[in-house]
Amino acid sequence: MARYVGALDQGTTSTRFMIFDHGGRVVGVDQKEHEQIYPKPGWVEHDPMEIWTRSVEVIEGALAKAGAQASDLAAVGVTNQRETTVVWDRKTGEPVSNAIVWQDTRTDQICNELMADGGQDRFRPKTGLPIATYFSGPKIKWILDNVEGARAKAEAGELLFGNIDTWCIWNLTGGPDGGVHVTDVTNASRTMLMDLQTLDWDQGILDILGIPRQMLPRIRPSSERYGTARGALDGVAVAGDLGDQQAALFGQTCFSVGEAKNTYGTGCFLLLNTGTEAVPSKSGLITGLAYKIGDQPAVYMLEGSIAITGALVQWLRDN
Repeated sequence: MARYVGALDQGTTSTRFMIFDHGGRVVGVDQKEHEQIYPKPGWVEHDPMEIWTRSVEVIEGALAKAGAQASDLAAVGVTNQRETTVVWDRKTGEPVSNAIVWQDTRTDQICNELMADGGQDRFRPKTGLPIATYFSGPKIKWILDNVEGARAKAEAGELLFGNIDTWCIWNLTGGPDGGVHVTDVTNASRTMLMDLQTLDWDQGILDILGIPRQMLPRIRPSSERYGTARGALDGVAVAGDLGDQQAALFGQTCFSVGEAKNTYGTGCFLLLNTGTEAVPSKSGLITGLAYKIGDQPAVYMLEGSIAITGALVQWLRDN
């Protein structure tokens, strides 16, 4: 009988892997920071290959600290910084550019053009989100429009998109050699491309942004077996996927309507469980997915966020 479960937590400033026993106690943890890249004012990037390298390192480090082997783990789940956008070659696994981080504002002009026809809430009835540089859809469009050859390759089916959860799961399960290309409803709900009711990509919005559907991952529940890991976690079921703030909501056991949590990290995020109903906000909050367990109905949330809190502390430390 496997003694443990593992969690890969890929955050904005660092990556860590934690191993838990059946009582929920942490028996091994390892954590490493990765570089914050600021090419221009308002631009924030990460190197996806560095993130994957750090992920492998912390997995191996936590296993060593726990005195455990991959075969001791029943399953592994992934939680991640949301919205951060990676586009890569499906055959080589090489990203076409650095990841565009959620904090990045280079898509301001794209967003202004989208808002010119219908305003900031143009897509909110379907996606729950205002048009903003925060979300992944405009970031994908920017990459396709600005990275040489990217649009032609995407339209030819040669490129894949994913948020960091998708990037990690694809690499965990084999990468170019059969990697599973999936995301969960919580991460998909932060792209500005998913319909909150159908839990599928909205073709109308994809057409407006010029994003080929074939480059997008399959949207799955937050808890199911997506595939089997290779490499450092060889043979372990990859069976969980949640955006980091939704994972915190779930981890704080906010399972009832009206229960909420607040997290102070790189940013500050307050999430409120609204049950199986997507509740539109009259006060500027964001409507999204809290989680979906297997075949059970999806659970929705309202979210309020401040993008820069802990990130300022890191900036002060480094500058």
